[in-house]
Parts: sequence; C-alpha cells; structure tokens
Amino acid sequence: MKYIYYIVLTALLFVNSAIFAQQESAFILYRSNMNIVNPAYVGVDNETIVTTSLRTQWSSIPEAPETITASFGTPLGKNVGIGISVVNDKTFVENQTVFGIDFSYHLKMDEATDLYLGIKAGGNFYDVNTTGLETYNIVEDPALGSISSFNPNVGAGALLKHNKWYASLSVPKLLSTTRARNEAGYAITDFDRPHVYLSGGYEFDLDPNPDPAYHIIFKPSIMARYVKGAPLSIDLNLMLELSTNFEVGVMYRIDKAYAAMTTFNINKNIKIGFAHEVSTSPTLLGIAGYTNEFLLQYKL
Repeated sequence: MKYIYYIVLTALLFVNSAIFAQQESAFILYRSNMNIVNPAYVGVDNETIVTTSLRTQWSSIPEAPETITASFGTPLGKNVGIGISVVNDKTFVENQTVFGIDFSYHLKMDEATDLYLGIKAGGNFYDVNTTGLETYNIVEDPALGSISSFNPNVGAGALLKHNKWYASLSVPKLLSTTRARNEAGYAITDFDRPHVYLSGGYEFDLDPNPDPAYHIIFKPSIMARYVKGAPLSIDLNLMLELSTNFEVGVMYRIDKAYAAMTTFNINKNIKIGFAHEVSTSPTLLGIAGYTNEFLLQYKL
C-alpha cells in the first residue's frame, strides 16, 4: 500500500512541482504567530510572548511536509522589541531550518495608531537527501551533492496597528539562497527567492457588552503571499471572538484549500489553537488526506 501511495503521489507532485517546495509554509493560525514572518511584531502591545506550532500536511502520505515553529518576543524599554524565531521545514527530501534574531522599533502615530518597524537577521541550514530522490524517480544533478549548507540572511517588516485594524507588510528573507528544484524529472540547482507577505484585518464589535467575558467580535482578515515563479497565494479568514477566552473561524485559501480553526485561552497566560485544512482538489484529498495545525502560546 505504501508503494502505491508513492506512485500516485509522484504523479501528483510532477503536476504540482511539489517535491521541492516552491513556497514557504502557509500557516492557518498566522494571526497568533506573526513574528515568524514579520519581525515588527516582537514586543507589540508591550507583551512578552512565547509561541510554538506544528503543521502536518497530507496526513495519509509518509514523509509528507511538516513544519515546526518556535518564537519569542518581548519589549525592551519603551519603544524597542526584541525576539527570536525558528522554523523547521521538512518537505519529502528537503530539510531546512531558518532562524532569526528580531528587532522592532515603535513609533506612536496618534492616540489610536502605532507604527512598528522591524528587521530580522539570521540564516538557514538547508539539506537535500539525494538518496531519497530515487523514491520519486527523479534523476540527481551531480551538483546537488554540494547543497548542504548555511546561508546568512536578513529580513524586514512593518506593522501599522490601530485599535480596530492592522496592516502588515514584510519580507522575512531578502536574499536568495541555494536550493534544489524538480524540472521534468531532474533535480537541479536553483534559488529560494524572497517571499513577500501582505496582511490586514479589522475588528467589528457585534455585541459591545461592557463585560469583556461575554462580548462578540467579528475578525475578518487576509494574508497574501507572493514569490516569483509561483502563483499568488491568498488566505481569507473569518474569525468570531465569542469571549476573551474563545475564538472560532473558517479560512479559504483561494483555489487551494479551506479550513476550520479555533483558539482557546486556558487561563490568562496560556492559549492553545487547532486548525483542520482540506484541499479543494478531490484527487489530492483522496490520496493525501488532510492537513492539521496545532499552536501553543504562553504570555508572561
């Protein structure tokens, strides 16, 4: 059965060029984990936050993509925030770990609006398991033997935050790095190009109850991801905050997937989140299964 899965999956991956990831992982619960992609978020609202998440794709396929993240952000003085972020991506034959030291600076625009500017400095460790290419009938370029390296990188981001809305723009990795790519059954040397993230959201008070434990807030948001050589990825999110402790919502990734999600505050310090994603492709869904995402956050 496992062999049959690999045969069918290989056919799907040749169509979607997904043996080597063209785009970075798309997180469903991104609003709770934004400093992974935007360093401007560290120290926002003068909060110290530790977050970790796990995203497992295609539950029915062995060795399918898996992403683990960990981040820390804290204010340092009145207008400065610092933090650390780590992302580990395993995508079939690839293994990449990206880390960054984040710095943000806060500018007060008016009574209700704040501007945060951030920079990220770090790098990524990248490795290709060339022996695993045989599983997918891909011929190895001899040059791939050298792709197991560390590449330094820098990133930048901005966040404009109002009491009711926010707008975020970032490029977490400004420099292109060496990686592998599948082209017509041949694994060749290529470059991982910079990704641009644009996000925004608004909060509508549907039931402005003076008791925050029982209010209802509608939180629509959008996340767009762009990288040269790949289709534009757009997530449309609709969340309902039913109290200070509980949120529930849905997501639609245009032409790709839809998902249901929820977050729950166990107490004033600990938040957990879960999301369940389904592909819009019946063929991929039937073979590969579902994608799940888990999040754990601690506020000091």
